Amino acid sequence: MEVLKIATAGSVDDGKSTLIGRILYDTKSLTDDKLEAIERNSKQKGFDYLDFSLATDGLVAEREQGITIDVAHIYFSTANRSYIIADTPGHVEYTRNMVTGASTSQVAIILIDARKGVIEQTSRHFYINNLLRTKDIIIAVNKMDLVDFSEEKYNAVQEEIQTLISKTTYKEQNITCIPVSALQGDNVVKKSQNMPWYTGKTLVEHLEEIQAQDVYEEAQTRFPVQTVIRPKTEKYHDFRGYAGKLYGGDLSVGDEIVVLPSGTKSKVKEIYFYTEKFEKAERGSSITLTLEDDVNVSRGDMIVKIDEKPTIEKELEATICWMDKKPLTTASKYSLQHGVRNVLAKIVDVDTIEETNFSGKTTTTAQLQLNEIGKIQLKLNKPLFFDSYQKNKHNGGFILIDLQTNTTAGVGFIN
Repeated sequence: MEVLKIATAGSVDDGKSTLIGRILYDTKSLTDDKLEAIERNSKQKGFDYLDFSLATDGLVAEREQGITIDVAHIYFSTANRSYIIADTPGHVEYTRNMVTGASTSQVAIILIDARKGVIEQTSRHFYINNLLRTKDIIIAVNKMDLVDFSEEKYNAVQEEIQTLISKTTYKEQNITCIPVSALQGDNVVKKSQNMPWYTGKTLVEHLEEIQAQDVYEEAQTRFPVQTVIRPKTEKYHDFRGYAGKLYGGDLSVGDEIVVLPSGTKSKVKEIYFYTEKFEKAERGSSITLTLEDDVNVSRGDMIVKIDEKPTIEKELEATICWMDKKPLTTASKYSLQHGVRNVLAKIVDVDTIEETNFSGKTTTTAQLQLNEIGKIQLKLNKPLFFDSYQKNKHNGGFILIDLQTNTTAGVGFIN
């Protein structure tokens, strides 16, 4: 089955966990023991309704405070496809968690409380999904039951949303607004009888119709080599294949290619998916290639079409979300992981901190603190073959790893 990856975002008490729990309940994706626990805990708390947030908030602190702290991955299926939901926190102090959850998602669901409309955190959630170039955004205007399912109130929130959308730079985003009540189930899986004025699809109906394409947009072909296949069996004694995942564009038998960083040229001889041969591979495919010539190709190399070479440099500028408690400062060194390639990076300059509200305001700084997003300049010990994140999401993203602790310190987007 196709798998669609979804990230959720919402301010505190917007009902994000309740919405996910409602989806699981109405799609019959909750196990009997989980459902019994929800019913039991809801009664113990004196609720006259089922507290569906218990289906997602797994940490004790989350259940006690009624907030989401850590990223939780929830799985459910319909008759048509499978879904993975990354339930991310809405608090500003958990920005790094939201970036982590949304970085590999094809769809984002952003919740807005119908009573409050667009608030500061809503702008930040839009900003991050704009930065990550999330293709499909669903705006779930929640708690419509608390505004008497008012069409006027929904329209007023929609106008605020349109003002926010006009500020985004990723104009290819598909944005859809849906009025819902997660608590009562209106327009989540089942059509609402309380909002006859809304003639659109329910949230899950909309998800069902989204095309589950590769996470990354169509761009120039990039094939980072993850491993070299040498079986050395009697049947495949001289076989030499290069395995990895294809990003950006297609690749066909006979295509002229160049191997980076060596610059060696050749042609695609064969394309395998396990033991089956194909004449063409589409983006998003995990494949093994063989080449016409016996050239030197290693893990970390990249195969590209001969007329689609990326930028090859030892210096780059990037926007980065800082995820470490230790501040990012000039002259500090990190291990930079770019796909399967790893190089040593030195921070040449920390330029500015970006405001995450589309104001365009920046603050000159000498360091970045935890959860801050800013612009930096780096110098590398080896050339990197890259594209800007705007042109190729996979080949334009990287992470910085602390050399002492081996933790992921930052997520970067090449400008």
